[in-house]
Amino acid sequence: MSDLGVKQNQSKAKEESGLLARMGVGLADWSEKWFPDAYVFAAAAVVVTVIAALLMGRSVSQIGNDFGGRFWDLVPFAMQMSFIIITGFVVATSKPVHKLIEVLSTIPKTAKGAVAFVAFFAMATSLISWGFSLIFSGILIKEISKKIQADYRAMGAAGYLGLGSIWALGLSSSAPLLMTTKSSIPAALYKISGVIPMSQTIFTWQNLVMIIVLTVLSVTIAYFSAPAAGRAKTAEMAGINYGNGLENVIPKREKPGEWLEYSPILNLFLVAVGAVYLFNTFSTKGGLAALDLNTYNFMFLMLGMLLHWTPKAFLTSTAKSIPAVGGVLIQFPLYAGIFGVMMGSGLNDVIMKFFVSISSQSTLAPIVGVYSAILGLFLPSGGGKWIVEAPYVLEAAKQLHVNMGWIVEVYNAAEALPNFINPFWMLPLMGLMGIKARDLAGYSILQLIFHAPVVIFMVWLLAKTLPYVAPVIQ
Repeated sequence: MSDLGVKQNQSKAKEESGLLARMGVGLADWSEKWFPDAYVFAAAAVVVTVIAALLMGRSVSQIGNDFGGRFWDLVPFAMQMSFIIITGFVVATSKPVHKLIEVLSTIPKTAKGAVAFVAFFAMATSLISWGFSLIFSGILIKEISKKIQADYRAMGAAGYLGLGSIWALGLSSSAPLLMTTKSSIPAALYKISGVIPMSQTIFTWQNLVMIIVLTVLSVTIAYFSAPAAGRAKTAEMAGINYGNGLENVIPKREKPGEWLEYSPILNLFLVAVGAVYLFNTFSTKGGLAALDLNTYNFMFLMLGMLLHWTPKAFLTSTAKSIPAVGGVLIQFPLYAGIFGVMMGSGLNDVIMKFFVSISSQSTLAPIVGVYSAILGLFLPSGGGKWIVEAPYVLEAAKQLHVNMGWIVEVYNAAEALPNFINPFWMLPLMGLMGIKARDLAGYSILQLIFHAPVVIFMVWLLAKTLPYVAPVIQ
């Protein structure tokens, strides 16, 4: 063997002997055997919640009514979430964006570098839209996998990093968007907090510090925990064929009646009408106040129409996005049922009162973070959970004179933590990559081990830099 070959083997052995790499492979192997499917995880959460309600004295009949009575409550929100996935998919699979992804996929040259590269772009795009991030990352993973023999489990977990770390600190975060508009805030909550503008939540230097620190942390862990090419378990080894299935293959027009499907006229007309609506909305409400989930979905839908150019291309992409939303549609009702049982039994109130009772002005931020993370295991709906949690935590902040805008951001940072182990939000990426939650969980758990203490420490430290701002209630 040449001196060069010996040095390469020594270098590879050194890479593979790193602590993070060994932890990553070990956790990945464990999760492949033991981590449940996303649906099983949701069903198990129902069991745990029902048992807790029984222990609190709730009867079987009452629990059944609580579960079934709230089962469909999140259907509107589920549709909003589904459209985030659909519109993110449509934009990400358009020719211009797909071409950009193909170019980006040529940049990484090593297996470990590829995982870190995916991690960075997953997090960066999640600041724009978490749905777009999942689809963009999934396509990027598929393109890179055609060129580099990287571990598909580490790559998949890297593509999911936006949802487990900083997405809620970005523009598609439900809680800050809700709190910016008086008409969107429930009356009881408005009496406590008033309107909290984004200048006090997302657009603060403290939030930017959180984003930078968590991004650097995540990418570093992704790089050092990923196995080198020699130990990587590739998609091919796992029997997964990524192929070329995402590109829109548009058949040629065969009939005269199809000409409108292949013409940009209708798409351009719809985009023009949509642009008028968006202009009026932003002019009337103001730039930040207009940024709610519906506006976000509308913008991405219009952008998707424009990028695909013709109705035929647009509809072809939309049809391909539907399988990715199946898990959302079938599991959101289960989480709504869990919500009903928790509210009916008073379990959420008990947990909240415990955390608030042990809080002070100095400790409220980290305690809210721990509470939000724990509750997120049972209610992975960021916006829906905020409605439940906000009255308690904001009232506590008001009484203890803690900046309420920062409490919103504490919620955002901590609420993302359980996403690392709750497979619910993995569903779109799993559907796109053809994998299971157990394939991603090992490396996600490794990220959680580092993220949890860092997030709790940072929300405590940065809370000290923000003064209390009294709510303005009109």
